Amino acid sequence: MSAALLVPALLLDAAFGEPHWLWSRLPHPAVVMGRAVGWLDAKLNRGDNRKAKGVLALVVLVCGAGLAGAAIASLPDGGLLEVLAAAILLAQRSLVDHVRAVGDALRLSLGDGRRMVARIVGRDTTALDGAGVARAAIESAAENLSDGVVAPALAFLVFGLPGLMIYKITNTADSMIGHRTPRHEQFGWAAARFDDLLNWIPARLTAALILLAHGRFDPAPVLRDGPLHRSPNAGWPEAAMAVVLDVALSGPRSYNGVMTAFPWVWPEGRADPGPDQIDAACTALWRAWAGLLGLACLVALV
Repeated sequence: MSAALLVPALLLDAAFGEPHWLWSRLPHPAVVMGRAVGWLDAKLNRGDNRKAKGVLALVVLVCGAGLAGAAIASLPDGGLLEVLAAAILLAQRSLVDHVRAVGDALRLSLGDGRRMVARIVGRDTTALDGAGVARAAIESAAENLSDGVVAPALAFLVFGLPGLMIYKITNTADSMIGHRTPRHEQFGWAAARFDDLLNWIPARLTAALILLAHGRFDPAPVLRDGPLHRSPNAGWPEAAMAVVLDVALSGPRSYNGVMTAFPWVWPEGRADPGPDQIDAACTALWRAWAGLLGLACLVALV
């Protein structure tokens, strides 16, 4: 049943993305989830036993999201609201639009490219050169294909709308509190680790989809470079994207004014990507999405 609902959800998201006219009037579900995470952070992230409080916060968030998904799925509407909810919580079209906007801005000027890429990455962007802007956009494309499209689609396919809701609230919590900062290292520990667990299979599936969509059947470069990433999951789609575009990704970058010498992913690739490579990354996103759609269709027919 979930596979039959996932196909139209993927198509709706690809066709309409995030309509501004709608979400300028109503709070997006992701915004609501963020408010819930922020409220629990403000109420519980204080005093002693912050790790235990973070576990409690995650349990509350996961249970609430799962129950909300189950309530929607139980409505006698033939799955219509499930399809709409899944389409809203998938992010293929908006991901491509945001990444492509970086390339368009970079063609105008370096300053425009820096300002646009700052909207989708967490690293320092004020000192990035053109290649740095392009790498940041391409890396974001690869990582968010897994987090924003493949992982939620897989959660919906296997566990229905409750699974998708649980994945999204966990991913939202990780993005807000799952950082190793003095405030969140303890409180956000549970969210970060659970997000790592939920993304383990999707990240590797995403890498496979990217490779197969480009006729690449040798996983050796991804197996070599994927584990080099500081994240246990993000390196896999990033390495696959680097290989199919023949671009060197990752490498040194600055966070909060601190430069860190991260290893290069696919160092054999070109070191000076630009707007054309960002456009190629967007094409790669659609090719991988088509593979995911085909997979969903195949499961629906079985």
